[in-house]
Amino acid sequence: MSEGTEADLQAFSDYLVAERGLSANTVSTYAVQVRSFLSFLASLGKTAPQADTADVAAWLARRKSEGVDPRTLGKATSAIRGFFRFLVLEGACVSNPARLLDPQRQRLSIPRVLKPEEVERLLAACDGETPQAIRDRALYELVYSCGLRVSEATALTLDRVALGERVVRVMGKGSRERMVPIGERAVRDLKEYLAKGRPYLAAKRRVNWVFLARGGRRLSRGMVWKNLKSAAARAGLDSKVHTLRHSFATHLLQGGADLRSVQELLGHSDISTTQIYTHVSQEVLKRTHEQFHPRGKTARAEDAGTSEEAGLP
Repeated sequence: MSEGTEADLQAFSDYLVAERGLSANTVSTYAVQVRSFLSFLASLGKTAPQADTADVAAWLARRKSEGVDPRTLGKATSAIRGFFRFLVLEGACVSNPARLLDPQRQRLSIPRVLKPEEVERLLAACDGETPQAIRDRALYELVYSCGLRVSEATALTLDRVALGERVVRVMGKGSRERMVPIGERAVRDLKEYLAKGRPYLAAKRRVNWVFLARGGRRLSRGMVWKNLKSAAARAGLDSKVHTLRHSFATHLLQGGADLRSVQELLGHSDISTTQIYTHVSQEVLKRTHEQFHPRGKTARAEDAGTSEEAGLP
């Protein structure tokens, strides 16, 4: 891309941070999508001010043909619409060619959750007494105990953890801060990590991040994902780090917590986002009914099988 185009992209990123208050992860995601679109325009010999609605639609169609999932396409549409809105505000474009495009509808999907005993198996698989193993036990226990996003856990600093009060101050999306209680197991594992694991990983460097890689570097999200994937394989489970957050919310609701409290703990700005977990709980109740009620689906299937064997209609 040209130097001018890169300057526009940087200015857009600065606008998203300063004016819109979006998180660094969201800004990064938007920048990736806009950069892809601008490269597509360049292949057509066009710049952003020369683009029209057909160009935006053609780019989205290409992305879809490449197998991009609906969730990412939705983000791409929002990114391009926001980019042109910014260019209009700056006077670089007369109109927004993406404004008439329908947002990519995302199918409501029930998130994968673990049963409490599966969570126990997963966390037990983070065994070992190396500094890294002690760190991972504390990290994943904290994620499950507090319902943290991966980005929130890796961005956690020492001054935001109060083990005496058993709370953690979390900086979530849109720079929204929330206080989340820490469970006893997480407090115990964090104390062990801070005493035995972190000093070794810090390598005598004075750093404020709670979770470290070797040499005192901040632990990356990629490493968090990779290590949990290995632990899940050892436990015979199919789980991602975000599954622990889903499980946190679902187990709270199943235990009787109200939806508003779970919304606050998760840091959702809109309660409709939290309501997905009520669907999870309903699915669990449905499966329980089907399995154990005399007129449940499982029971009906067994009755049908017995009737067939007896030659009954």
